[in-house]
Amino acid sequence: MQEGQQRQSGARPYRSHLRPACVPCRRRKSRCQTAGDAAVCLTCRAHQTECFFPGDSRESTSPGSARRRRRVETRPSSSEPSGANPLRVAQAAASFRESAKDNTSASVAGPVPDVPPRPIAGMSRTGQNYHDHEEESTLALGSDDDQHLNLHIVGPAATNEVLSTYLSGIPGATRSTRLIIPEPASCSRPVLFTEVQKRPFGVKLNRSPSAEKLEIIEKLLEPHNEAVIDEYFKKVNVCLPLLDEVSFRRQYQEDKTRISPALMACLYAHTIVYWQSSPTLSRYRCPESRFIWNLANEAVYSELHLSPGMSIIKAIVLNIGGRPTTSLIGNGVLLGSAVSMAHSVGLNHNPLPWKIPQPEKYLRMKIWWALLVHDRWASLAHGTPPHIQRSQYDVPPPTLEYLGETLIETNNPRSELRANVFISLVTLSEVLGRFLQYVYCVGRDKPTTTDLEHALHQWTDTLEGPCRRIVLRGSHLDVTGAANLRLAYLTAKLLLQRIQLEAEKQGDSVSEEGVMNRYSEARMTSEEILMLIQDLQPEHLGDFWMSVSAFAFPAAVNFLLRCALETENSPEGLAQSPSFRIARDLITTLRSHQEQHRWDLGDVCLAQHAEIVDKMLTGAVPDEQGGNNGSLDLQDFDVSILDHIFPSVWDPLQNAW
Repeated sequence: MQEGQQRQSGARPYRSHLRPACVPCRRRKSRCQTAGDAAVCLTCRAHQTECFFPGDSRESTSPGSARRRRRVETRPSSSEPSGANPLRVAQAAASFRESAKDNTSASVAGPVPDVPPRPIAGMSRTGQNYHDHEEESTLALGSDDDQHLNLHIVGPAATNEVLSTYLSGIPGATRSTRLIIPEPASCSRPVLFTEVQKRPFGVKLNRSPSAEKLEIIEKLLEPHNEAVIDEYFKKVNVCLPLLDEVSFRRQYQEDKTRISPALMACLYAHTIVYWQSSPTLSRYRCPESRFIWNLANEAVYSELHLSPGMSIIKAIVLNIGGRPTTSLIGNGVLLGSAVSMAHSVGLNHNPLPWKIPQPEKYLRMKIWWALLVHDRWASLAHGTPPHIQRSQYDVPPPTLEYLGETLIETNNPRSELRANVFISLVTLSEVLGRFLQYVYCVGRDKPTTTDLEHALHQWTDTLEGPCRRIVLRGSHLDVTGAANLRLAYLTAKLLLQRIQLEAEKQGDSVSEEGVMNRYSEARMTSEEILMLIQDLQPEHLGDFWMSVSAFAFPAAVNFLLRCALETENSPEGLAQSPSFRIARDLITTLRSHQEQHRWDLGDVCLAQHAEIVDKMLTGAVPDEQGGNNGSLDLQDFDVSILDHIFPSVWDPLQNAW
């Protein structure tokens, strides 16, 4: 009777499922009721808002658009099952939803999302005209996986109190709810769905793989992250400038998420080796460096694949320069990628004439110089040709002016000396490039040994003041990077003398006296390397060292053992020979630094040569099957057996001839 009166008067049943409420009332969660044939419901008339219903085109237009006609609702089909009373089901659903609204409105924080309801698969399809025109809901069970929210079933709920208690225990669960009405012929109760977050709280969305690795590294280093960054700028950046400290720290404080995750990961991993020598960090337990390096490697490879750019070049330079060195092939692959990227962004061109900001010019040159240094010395250490050719770049050598405020502090002579050490290292790398051209050139178009010797002498003549004494005498080793420069010079000098020795042996007129003189010169340079290592103090061991400097020691020991075996005829003479004595003392000194101060640069040499030197001292040399000969007959000893004992990768000259 009541339904007949409402139909006769033109009024609509309250919240009938067949005649849904208007969109504004749905947003407000208020009663939607019309009087007579009025086009506006009573609530919208009271709020003076536009009244329109689901499916109306005004639902997707601006509020200021022209009023459109009210959508005419169609009556239920006559084929609807008659086993249930639709009015009774609709009234029960309306009462349930009104009660749920009253119990949960107090815990709702913020406006309800403007998302029209959507039928769920397997649920009621009553009111087909309405559902055919509605928009796709982000709360649907079949929504895409990239949605931040999802539906979670609540019910069927027995009482409003249980429903309210359940919703209050779920953070953010009461922001939006949906009531699903069963089919009229079904005996099921209405079911309520609520909107919940898909992901756990605290998990950031849309993070790159490199950002995830960086987050793990930073958690391992907390709360010492900034102390590690300070150590990097104190020990590394002053010797091999890649970053502008002022701009980096400003960006780190304002929004560090804008810094490349791979760059930050490699910066942390690169600096871990200085943990024990830092007065601040040494008081705390050092995290596992190998695990951090593995994470940094994954971050680099991920960013190199997904978003390569200028930052990845700096990250790779820090990666391949990290200590201890454990992956030759990986470093070679990354170095080749960095050189390729540098050519792609034009770092091999002189930027001084370009119309770009001055700091950008200097930054581009600094990245190129650091990449050049690593390319030259990694080529010597790995026994492979360099990636950068001298005829393919015109970047000028560094000067104090180009370095600017990165390394030079006002009225600080020590900072200027550090800058000169870096300048000398870059120019020495240029000289080393000529040596490598001679070693790896397969044709006849290569410089003569006289040209190479002249290039090294010309370089030493350009040195002045304390920097000259660092290189030639090994003084002022307390300056950051000074010991590394001294070792680099002795390594290049030993390489030149070995080139001259091999050229002397292969000449048309071989002079035994000339060959012995070359042996003596190379042995004296090897002894200078030994004395440098013996003079190192703990503070020098904790200073900046290029990782590829570790390969200078096995190359020197290998050469010394060859000299001893080629010039001596008896085991007694071998034990007393100067070459063998220098090799033995070098092994002993490196072992002492490793045991007392955990200096990693001697690990490669000790792993490759310590055992064979000890056996040669006792007169037992391992044969090709790994056994011991028992006695050593040097007259019948084949020096080529050393090629099987010592991997030739440590000695580029063995690969060249």
